[in-house]
Amino acid sequence: MSFRRHSAFLKYSLLFIGYGIAVALYVWYTMPNQVPEAYRGTAADPTTFFTSHQLRNSEWLNAARNWIFFMSGPWEWLVYFMMLASGLARRWRVMLEERGLPIYIRFPLYVLMVQGSAYLLYFPLRVIGYNLSKAYGISTQSVEGWLRDKLIAFGIGYATMLAVSVVAFWIVSRGGRWWLKLWLLSVPFTLFMMYVQPVVIDPLYSNFTRLSDPKLEAAILELADKADISAHRVYEVDMSEKTNALNAYVNGIGSSLRIVLWDTTLQRLDEPEILLIMAHEMGHYVMHHLEWSAVGAVGSSFVLLAIGGWIYRVAIRNRGSRWGIRSLSDMNALPLALLIVSMISFASLPLSNYVSRQAETAADRYAVELIGSAEGSVTMNQKMAVAALSDINPPLLVKWFRDTHPSDMERIVYADNYERTRGK
Repeated sequence: MSFRRHSAFLKYSLLFIGYGIAVALYVWYTMPNQVPEAYRGTAADPTTFFTSHQLRNSEWLNAARNWIFFMSGPWEWLVYFMMLASGLARRWRVMLEERGLPIYIRFPLYVLMVQGSAYLLYFPLRVIGYNLSKAYGISTQSVEGWLRDKLIAFGIGYATMLAVSVVAFWIVSRGGRWWLKLWLLSVPFTLFMMYVQPVVIDPLYSNFTRLSDPKLEAAILELADKADISAHRVYEVDMSEKTNALNAYVNGIGSSLRIVLWDTTLQRLDEPEILLIMAHEMGHYVMHHLEWSAVGAVGSSFVLLAIGGWIYRVAIRNRGSRWGIRSLSDMNALPLALLIVSMISFASLPLSNYVSRQAETAADRYAVELIGSAEGSVTMNQKMAVAALSDINPPLLVKWFRDTHPSDMERIVYADNYERTRGK
């Protein structure tokens, strides 16, 4: 490594370490589960439903979770940047070219080397996250099962990246407004991925069956009929072998749409609480949040490609020769493209999370209005918070960058107020 590259590596490493220390100080001084004075001693106060041991565990676990989250983006950026700045990405390309391999072999191998190296270098953060979750009793998954899921995720990620990269670099090589052509192609691709997620990808990780409780399924389908939803079955997914957390969700579009309950939710919540969760998921369906999510994904990809495309061109014009990037469509530009996408995606989180929180709040309101009561909502949110040792009232930056849902405190306060004012 030349003196210039060694100096750059040292500079960015020190910057990264400094950032890590700053993040650690932030998560320490914003220790979780602090609620405003007005809510002390109420149903929204974690001291009223967490044990002292659970509360202490929640504080330390969420501080660690937040640190890992805020480190993960810059860690990924550093990996991609060092691939370029160290000349490693260029050496991979040269090595493949010197072996005389045809492009249809060189390119998949190059993508694999970039993807595989980034995945392995990022892997320590995943291991830390898994061990923390295991140590605090959230994860119940064996090491073998966890590694299997990670291998599946890597395989799906590689296949997706290869397909997208092949098309993207070919379109870029044709010139013109390549970023606009890429966006137009991203529209059907986004819709396709949303369609296949519940019926092709999700079953690779977990076992989905029809809801095991016929009485409960009948009650849920009756609620769906009340919401004017044409549903014929509710799915149950076996998650107890992986986690103690509770969840339910709706995903897919068109004929692939599924309403899914985790088996942990069935085991630990009573019927009124489960019906509220289901009514919440039905709210997403009735208010067309899934369709709006697709529109949002398409719109965000337009912004990503427009802004990212400009940054991509400028970066190659100014640094391309130093990094060994010969043209916009050179495969050696793949780490740069991934770096730009990752940074813009991270920067857009406050906006996308804000929109998501508004949709989740609307679904909460729809649920209590559909059922006509918030009975069970307070205890449901308390149980879910305890199961995941979640932070009841996250600090501001955590809320902006991590939270796609209203805080547990906000949900409990809303449900409590609804019951107090109902009938007045």
